[in-house]
Amino acid sequence: MKAWQRDLAWIVLAVLVWEILGRWQLVAQGALPAPSAIAARWWLDRSDYPPHIAATALSASLGFLAGSAAAIAAGILFALSPLASRLARGVNIAIFALPPIAVVPILVLCLDGIAPRVVLAALGCYFPVMTATVLGLTQIDPRALDLVRAYGGGAGAVLRLIRARSALPVILSGLKVAAPNAVLGAILAEFGGGGRYGLGAYLIGSLGRADPARLWGIGLSATAMAGLAYALLAVLARRATGQARAVTIAATASPGEAAGPADPLLRLLVLAGAAILPFLIWAGLVDGFHLPALIAKSPAALADYLITGPNAASVQARLLAALGETMPTVLLGLLAGLACAFLLALAGEAAPTLSRLLLPTALVTQTMPLVALTPLLVLLLGRGTAVTIAITVSVTFFPAYVAIAQGLALVPRAALDLPRAYGASWWRQVRIVSIPAALPHLFAAARLGAPRALLGVMIAEWLATGRGLGNLLNQARGRLDYGMIWAVALVSVLISVALYQLVVAGERVTLRRFGGR
Repeated sequence: MKAWQRDLAWIVLAVLVWEILGRWQLVAQGALPAPSAIAARWWLDRSDYPPHIAATALSASLGFLAGSAAAIAAGILFALSPLASRLARGVNIAIFALPPIAVVPILVLCLDGIAPRVVLAALGCYFPVMTATVLGLTQIDPRALDLVRAYGGGAGAVLRLIRARSALPVILSGLKVAAPNAVLGAILAEFGGGGRYGLGAYLIGSLGRADPARLWGIGLSATAMAGLAYALLAVLARRATGQARAVTIAATASPGEAAGPADPLLRLLVLAGAAILPFLIWAGLVDGFHLPALIAKSPAALADYLITGPNAASVQARLLAALGETMPTVLLGLLAGLACAFLLALAGEAAPTLSRLLLPTALVTQTMPLVALTPLLVLLLGRGTAVTIAITVSVTFFPAYVAIAQGLALVPRAALDLPRAYGASWWRQVRIVSIPAALPHLFAAARLGAPRALLGVMIAEWLATGRGLGNLLNQARGRLDYGMIWAVALVSVLISVALYQLVVAGERVTLRRFGGR
């Protein structure tokens, strides 16, 4: 039996099992409807979908193009200028770590039309594409650079002939992650955007009808949209990888992110600039758009709310209590998501059929609107820590898996010939060659997953558990307490920055250790 026939047989079997579970309501008391019921409901609602799909596709496409273009341009700048990379590090992480559920109301009040949806979709694309661009442009064999320079090639020739070609597969890998992010960002903006059309608006309008089949139909429509974009980019990535693949592992280990200037004073100035720059941009946006002080809090106004205001003590106590509930789950969810991604990537190396079968499930967890998926998870797992970890894994697993799988796929087959010639087992080949060679991609996955883990926990707390920072944010939205909304957003960004820096420190130590062997 051919590979595609085996895959098709497994898919048919999975659909049949799903049909049985849904038909007899054996899972979650009917919250998981049978595929036939979902298809029948979708067919009855078929006239509703075209305008909603078109609206979401337009917002997601514009956001994907804008966010990816900005990310690639920024990635080139950061790869060529380590100083610019270090100065912009705080801004980059802040963009990625801003919780969409906090910024949607502000975007809707500040922007018109579909602009809030486009902006949120673009923000979802920026960080993974920028990270992939920097990784692809910097993780190259230095011997190829020496060859170009020996023939008189300058920085432009190196960028065009070596860096760009080497980076293309990795950039396309980042674009694969960004495509579902754009769809998810547009839908999240539609939840609170007040627009008439869009899958998010359609989903919100359908929540009160107690019709799980319709909710799953909407969610699977969003998944199909994201899956199509992912598949197109995957085809491009596969072709580009086949044409740009290295034949050897770099002679020196990657140094990861640069450690910074040698001069302690200059290093301190750079760190201070990276910390101050996001606040300067924040204040400039508030002043530049002439936003009302009641809604948009400047850094000074938020400092007064948190530190010197009459209710500062109460605000701090609430934030600390919520933070104590959120952080342990963030760490558990992050580790679980990375572990699942790593194990599936290894399984894909050992058994490609298994990877192909599980990848659609991973894509569903990435793009299925959590408003539709959460009721099922709550009925299955309750409203405790388990459901929070499950939702966190669902939003961290997919980008981490793509990054790790890409790193393992780019390991040259020739590099495995030596241990194979000596009779090494598959696991030993992976352990001594594939994993060390793919370490930059493993840490890139961790950097992508750290901010998303916090976001996943907050979404779970907002939709399901009624605890932690997510619940505090939800309460602030209901009370129109914009000060608390901005405070939660700021705290979430600071936590994400701290997690990111921990990953960077671990990357630096680990790569230095492997580089010394």
